[in-house]
Amino acid sequence: MFFHADDSTICALSTAPGMGAIAMIRVSGPDAINLCHQLFSGDLVSAKSHTVKYGRFMEGERVVDEVVMTVFKGPNSFTGEDVIEIACHGSTYIQEEILRILVENGCRYAERGEFTFRAFFNRRMDLSQAEAVADLIAAESAGAHELALDQMRGGFSKEIAGLRKELINFASLIELELDFSEEDVEFADRTELTNLLLKINSVITALIDSFRSGNAIKNGVPVAIIGKPNAGKSTLLNALLNEERAIVSDIPGTTRDTIEDFVVIDGIKFRFIDTAGIRETEDVIEKIGVERSMNAFREANIITYLFDVNELSPSQLETELTTLNQELTEGQQLLIVGNKIDASKVDLSGYPSEVLFISSLARKGLLELQESLINVSNLQAVSKEHSIVTNVRHHEALSKARITLQEVLTGMETGIPGDLMAIDIRKALHHLGEITGEITTDDLLGNIFGKFCIGK
Repeated sequence: MFFHADDSTICALSTAPGMGAIAMIRVSGPDAINLCHQLFSGDLVSAKSHTVKYGRFMEGERVVDEVVMTVFKGPNSFTGEDVIEIACHGSTYIQEEILRILVENGCRYAERGEFTFRAFFNRRMDLSQAEAVADLIAAESAGAHELALDQMRGGFSKEIAGLRKELINFASLIELELDFSEEDVEFADRTELTNLLLKINSVITALIDSFRSGNAIKNGVPVAIIGKPNAGKSTLLNALLNEERAIVSDIPGTTRDTIEDFVVIDGIKFRFIDTAGIRETEDVIEKIGVERSMNAFREANIITYLFDVNELSPSQLETELTTLNQELTEGQQLLIVGNKIDASKVDLSGYPSEVLFISSLARKGLLELQESLINVSNLQAVSKEHSIVTNVRHHEALSKARITLQEVLTGMETGIPGDLMAIDIRKALHHLGEITGEITTDDLLGNIFGKFCIGK
């Protein structure tokens, strides 16, 4: 991979590959304007930044296409360099011809994520903002879109930068003390430092705790549909997805493996997991399915326990729920859903008030179930005023920073020397710097930008 600055001019198709009404080809680098000017029937050299020019893309005397050229002059462009965006007709032949001609005249094909990397290198954005660009492109729900947009605008970066600034101020005083170690002086007030570390730790803890919600918004709230065989789990999954995703049969144990799919409900993405019916069985394959069901149970944010009202009495349900509640972990939400009310002659009033009654087959009660899923997901209540962590890399870096800062606090209580304290503070600054890109390695950059699409 590239991940080193160079002075080449790069080009790539930035719209989706294939035929369409219009395609957009992006060119960035020191020769972007002059190079495209030579291939264009109009004047790009004297054009003002952020202006649009209509004309013909030429190869010598040959007209390749009628195009629209948008001019962005550095540093006020996405990459911080001179940029030309060529809007052409969406024929794959035209796209390939324009790219070929650009390369033959001095461009090179861009690598994955190279435009965004140049924006990072030229300080148009930091590393967490660059990652948010990829998240914004991949966003499949209103919530994921909003979080990615906020991070791309620098909301999360500002919070991390503020923490680093406060910590750097004290770190510099600790370092200064080391220069006067023989005179036994303290420039950094230990009480103030303790209060600062407690404050920073509190903010970091809040960010770490937000990851569960942030990850759910970004990747989908995991919802495990569990219950006994033939309770109607697969029928419910199909009803929620509005398609025949899972095989439905009257034969108990039809589902042998977990089946997953996504649905966006009221701007929130849910990842539904249809599981094998939980029961004692001697069937080797079904046993594996039951074990996978339990794994899905442990990993889910929401447990939807589905039972057949014709098969499970109120007293039997109470026994099942007692066992089920013992398996729930902190933060997991439980929805109890009685199914097959369309074929029921049972008095439903005997069941607990929190039971939702539906008919997956007749699609009765599904709206109420969806509303309950939204309510228990608790994502609508997520504050828009505070940063939310959605990135695993950021979560890991914050966790390491918190551990290191806790070591500083513990060391202060035991009276560790200033030089050891300074080492731990520098470690914490390192971990926080990894988030925004003050601290980087080629491997880290390769891992991040290598996941981008070409043209972005």
